[in-house]
Amino acid sequence: MKKEVIIVGGGIIGLCSAYYLQKEGHQVTVIDKSNFTTGASFVNAGYITPSHFMPLAAPGMITKGLKWMFNSSSPFYVKPRLDLDFFKWSLAFKRSATKEKVERAIPVIKDINLLSRDLYEDIKNSTDFKFHYERKGLLMCYQSDKVGEEEWQIGKRGIKEGLVVKNLSKEDVDKLEPRANLNIKGAVYFDSDAHMTPSDFMPEMIKFLKSKGVVIYSREEVLDVIVSDKSVSKVITNKREIKANEVVLAAGSWSPLITKKLGIKIPIQAGKGYRIDVSRDTGITIPTILCEAKVAVTPMHGFTRFAGTMEVGGINHAINPARVNAIANAAKHFYNGLDISLEEKANADCGLRPCSPDGLPYIGRSSKCENLTIATGHAMMGWSLGPATGKLVSEIISDKKTTIPLDAFRVDRRF
Repeated sequence: MKKEVIIVGGGIIGLCSAYYLQKEGHQVTVIDKSNFTTGASFVNAGYITPSHFMPLAAPGMITKGLKWMFNSSSPFYVKPRLDLDFFKWSLAFKRSATKEKVERAIPVIKDINLLSRDLYEDIKNSTDFKFHYERKGLLMCYQSDKVGEEEWQIGKRGIKEGLVVKNLSKEDVDKLEPRANLNIKGAVYFDSDAHMTPSDFMPEMIKFLKSKGVVIYSREEVLDVIVSDKSVSKVITNKREIKANEVVLAAGSWSPLITKKLGIKIPIQAGKGYRIDVSRDTGITIPTILCEAKVAVTPMHGFTRFAGTMEVGGINHAINPARVNAIANAAKHFYNGLDISLEEKANADCGLRPCSPDGLPYIGRSSKCENLTIATGHAMMGWSLGPATGKLVSEIISDKKTTIPLDAFRVDRRF
């Protein structure tokens, strides 16, 4: 049955949901407070990452987080603050960071990433889009034996999960990246991964959706959501009131601000990530993570992107120069002769990733609202999981059996 669907949020999750919903014949309206040129969906590393099957809430992260808490340039920085929601989220994170819960999460995260990669390739192979997409895998480069052994342990787990993973020497890496001039001891290579240029894909998707009759409202903020009989009856923005049969909430880090109005609690903290773009030739051709620094490096369409850090400090877009410098210093430390200029650092940008306590997204309906589908909490995998989430959202609203089980992504799950 054809339905009228409102999607709140125009990032990668919202647009992919619109894409699959319109394919099912639904009438879709997308609302976003931005102008569709900013945010995490534009400043991310562009990774499609079956390799990233370890959730953020893993054993040892609490210890690392405490060690890094007072270092504003550390890879994972938690800004201390008196905030009840943050305190509850932190407790839930701690409860989630157990070996047993991580073991259950690994195949779930891997499977949804593989599904999403296949869907990206379906989109790429259609005649509707032109955007940069390559599958060259991912290098996890390390400078110390200790980190190298840790990465290889994860690599061996990836092999157990059916992924193709190789343990490479520096000489092996130099053959793959002869012009990058890497200062490393070795790397763990995941064949499974792909990469894109987000600023290529997003305008292409918006253009396509408009051509298919999807209504897109930019610079509109949702002020209220009216509920009657456990269903959303109306969405009120700063410009209009809209009625719909179904509502999809894909507002990223802002999602809890809306669910609170509905009496639905979804623990999310905004994790700020930064990026620096370098337009000159760097010699880098394969996506690479600089392990000790937790910096992602992506050869994109016309430039190389250096992205990283996780700063949990509430919703704000303030640029912290110390964190920008940390990314630039990591690039210099890992790539001999690569200096990121003051101008390149001055043009750095950031985006907010919506982080759930257990590292798994929220995808599905809440028992408290019958016609609301929530799709958020993807943390650093938002770009990677866009198409898979969009397809699952479409299947939920179209009353179809979902491609993969949704149990692990339950909106009302307890921590």
